[in-house]
Parts: sequence; structure tokens; C-alpha cells
Amino acid sequence: MQTTQEAGAGEPGAGERRRRELLEAADRVVLRDGPKASMNAIAAEAGITKPILYRHFGDKAGLYQALAVRHTDALLDSLRAALDAPAERRSRVESTLDTYLAAIEARPQVYRFLMHPAEDSQSSERGFDVGLHSAPLLRRLGEELAQVVGERVDLGPGGEQLARIWGHGIVGMMHAAGDWWLGERPCARADLVAGLTDLLWGRLATAGNREDGPGF
Repeated sequence: MQTTQEAGAGEPGAGERRRRELLEAADRVVLRDGPKASMNAIAAEAGITKPILYRHFGDKAGLYQALAVRHTDALLDSLRAALDAPAERRSRVESTLDTYLAAIEARPQVYRFLMHPAEDSQSSERGFDVGLHSAPLLRRLGEELAQVVGERVDLGPGGEQLARIWGHGIVGMMHAAGDWWLGERPCARADLVAGLTDLLWGRLATAGNREDGPGF
């Protein structure tokens, strides 16, 4: 265990590499403990002391933000791939919704860590407000989806504003429906995807592609 100065700290890129290793250790703890993951457990998993973990991330909020960026980046890459796949529009909508639901189904503990507070957090971490940090994550997803819609679909006058309304509305729908589904499992994932696609399909089915965009 390295308690004072981490080996290789002065090497080019060593700091970024070490940060990535710590995030991977945090991921392992989150996969095991979900919202109950603590800084003490993450430090132990990484083989360091908690002060060294604080040096890299500041506090649990800093670690949460780093994990949120890591997982949101990966999710956005998957969603973009689904949106850009060579398929009929409705199929791509279904694939995009399924990609999101498959991601939270595959790593439910990570999802719960990012979206739900632990009721029995250690006293030193009770001031951590998950909602304060998860809201920006959802807003980022909403803005990203709004950009995709705005670039591809001809929404006519006021299209930029409508694209943002759609982007944030779709993310809110996916989040609320996915949270309910993950907790209760009332139906198959395919049934949820089909139902949500039906809900979205209205104007999206009739809107044309933008002439200067990549199409949707």
C-alpha cells in the first residue's frame, strides 16, 4: 500500500493513468455495493489510503462526477451508434431506447449509485446529495439528444427550441420509465421498448429529414 507518494507519479501521463485505475477500482466497488459504495471501500479496493483518494477526487462528489462522466460518455457513444445505424427510422428509435435500457439492466448497481442515494451512508458521507449531481447528468443527455434531433429532423420554424423540448422530454421519459422497470420488472424489455416507441412515434413519424443534415 502506498500511503505517502504514489509510485510513478512523476512519469508523463502517470497521473491520468493512475486516475483511470482508481476509477476502475471504484467501478468494482460500485458493482458490488451499489449506492452503499463508500470512499473507505474504494480506497481499500485500490490499495491506497483515503487521503490519497481525496487527493485525486477531492470528496465523494468529485469521485461521483468522474464516474458519471465515464459512464455517460460510454452511454452516449452507444446511443449515437444506435441512432446512426443503417436502418428504418422506427427501428433506430427502438434500438436507441433499447440501448439505454440494456445499459442500465447490464449494470444496475452502477445505475443505482448514480441515481439513488444510500439510506445508510456513513455519517461522514451523509452530506452527499445524489440529486444535486444526477440532474446535470440527465441534462447533458437531454442536450446531446436535442442536438441529434435538431441536426437530423426538419421541425420547421422554431425547430431548435422544439428539438431541445424533445431531447429533454425523451430523456425524462427514458429515465422515469427505465427506473420503474428496473425496480419492478413488470414486463419484458422488448415490451417496454415497443410501448415507449409507440408513445414517441406521433410527429416523429411524419417529420421529414433536414436537407442539410445526415438524416434520421
